[in-house]
Amino acid sequence: MYKLFIRPFLFLFDPEKIHYITFSLIRFLCKVPLMALIIRSIYKIEDKRLEKTLFGITFKNPVGLAAGFDKNAVLFNELANFGFGFIEIGTVTPLGQEGNPKKRLFRLKEDNGIINRMGFNNDGLEIAIQQLKKNKGKLIIGGNIGKNTQTSSENYTTDYELCFKGLYPFVDYFVLNVSCPNVGSHAKLNDKSYLIELITAIQKLNNQEIIQKPILLKIAPDLNNNQLDEIIELVAETKIDGVIASNTSTTRNNLKASNRLLKEIGNGGLSGQPIKELSTKVIKYLAQNSNKAFPIIGVGGIHSAEDALEKIEAGADLVQIYTGFIYEGPGLIKKINKALLTH
Repeated sequence: MYKLFIRPFLFLFDPEKIHYITFSLIRFLCKVPLMALIIRSIYKIEDKRLEKTLFGITFKNPVGLAAGFDKNAVLFNELANFGFGFIEIGTVTPLGQEGNPKKRLFRLKEDNGIINRMGFNNDGLEIAIQQLKKNKGKLIIGGNIGKNTQTSSENYTTDYELCFKGLYPFVDYFVLNVSCPNVGSHAKLNDKSYLIELITAIQKLNNQEIIQKPILLKIAPDLNNNQLDEIIELVAETKIDGVIASNTSTTRNNLKASNRLLKEIGNGGLSGQPIKELSTKVIKYLAQNSNKAFPIIGVGGIHSAEDALEKIEAGADLVQIYTGFIYEGPGLIKKINKALLTH
């Protein structure tokens, strides 16, 4: 039903505008008496066999919503009705910011992909905190954090620290987003010496708390083997809790979209089916070459249950969807969980 009727209608409109319209519709639907219950009965699978315990957290199922969809933590309670095992909010920055100029979100319909150059647009830390206070406590929430665009390089770490301290009481795990291709000074955020500095600073704050929250690093799918070896060394050296592989890609290989269209769109991070193999390759390399020394959350190009199983077989412990959720609809979560029960 979604792909036959709902998606064609949604795809008639500008991607960014329809995103917020869809948010309003989901919120309205979930306020209708019994509608949230009906949605849960259609999409949610409750089965102990789906539970996964990772870095001290028990997830009801291993299928999560990736960061970027619910940037400002405004819809996580409603989105939970579709059967997600966890939802990652953000990327959150200390101050609210507009992000990059519009138009900045583009569909590649033939490729089942999206190109975005949003630029960490969000309402800021304080708004996210107010929204997270509405958490009913039944859903695992991840906090994806980053720096403000205008922050000077010597203050990058301070931005991450502010977000960590502010979100600490309200999220179950943290993700340091250092791999988004749509923010300035991308190079420094991927420099190993700086990453050690950043992770150490966040861990220092974490260690001051009675209960430590897991901290993960989100990496790009475009890293070569030498860079992935550095990630493995980095995890071993800093004892960070895990890795999310992967973010969006700057590559434009083997796309059905015309060169003219790609030129019109310009720069941005590519997500969806076109990066499926890239992200799976990164997961497999990290898992094999580290001897599965740390947890991996697999994301990138999951549009079917088979895609999710492929990520898990490559070495992912949990998976996240984003573009697949947009193209395939909420039924994708149930399909993945059903496949995991019979796999």
